[in-house]
Amino acid sequence: MILITDGGSTKCDWIAIDEKGNLATQKIRTKGLNPAILSEKKLDKIIRKSDELLAMSNEVTHVFFYGAGCGTENPRLILKTILEDIFTNAKVEVQEDTMAAVRACIDTNDEAAVVCIMGTGSNCCYFDGEKLHQRVLSLGYTLMDEASGNYYGKELIRDYYFDVMPHYLKLAFDHKYDLEADYIKYNLYKQPNPNAYLANFAEFMFLNKDSDYIKDLIKRGLRKFTEHMILQFKEELSTGIPVHFAGSIAYFSQEEIKEIAAEYNYKVGNFVRRPIDGLVEYHVKNL
Repeated sequence: MILITDGGSTKCDWIAIDEKGNLATQKIRTKGLNPAILSEKKLDKIIRKSDELLAMSNEVTHVFFYGAGCGTENPRLILKTILEDIFTNAKVEVQEDTMAAVRACIDTNDEAAVVCIMGTGSNCCYFDGEKLHQRVLSLGYTLMDEASGNYYGKELIRDYYFDVMPHYLKLAFDHKYDLEADYIKYNLYKQPNPNAYLANFAEFMFLNKDSDYIKDLIKRGLRKFTEHMILQFKEELSTGIPVHFAGSIAYFSQEEIKEIAAEYNYKVGNFVRRPIDGLVEYHVKNL
């Protein structure tokens, strides 16, 4: 049995397939498993809390885990060790979430493309048809993650408090969320996964996309992401390769992404809301 995982900071989706490529179980969901943010003890606890995962632990022969926070060696090795301790009969492979996006988005295994992630966090890479290249390592939600869920959540809260948000939207925002200052600071500074907490606010944008303020906010983030992340591959883009997008923020911002792409003259490719579906297809083809 092969276990494939799309691991984000907010949630993880797990799918098991048998040696013939058939689904062995329904999709299993756990809390997010970002090893760059969570402790080893917390990571282990989240996985072991799933009765479904524990029930199949001895049957799993391969684990392919693609996750946020797995782009640097130490966090990746911590998570790999935990998975090996739980799935004792399995060969475990842990890769960063950008590789999941690549495998989910590209049309053929050897296609060259720039691939972007816009979910709870954001990232960008170039896949040359064989290898993945990143010229800017992600420093996470505090310093980077432009055009991500947590970026937009932060911008919405700031605009609410600085009275930049239109009054009618402020009323709606205040009605939907607990915006008491101490409550926000408690979640940001004393609770785990503050990036996921911030990303929860991004839903508000897509419920109010008819607002010029919201459209401008989305495009502002996309321009920053384009200039800082996508255009680091300007030379590769000049050959006409596509830019693919994975993640919910990208999926629900397709119209704005296409407008920004026209401004900066790059070709938009595929949109994938949930990389896990494309990952299953990839691994079935490559059994």
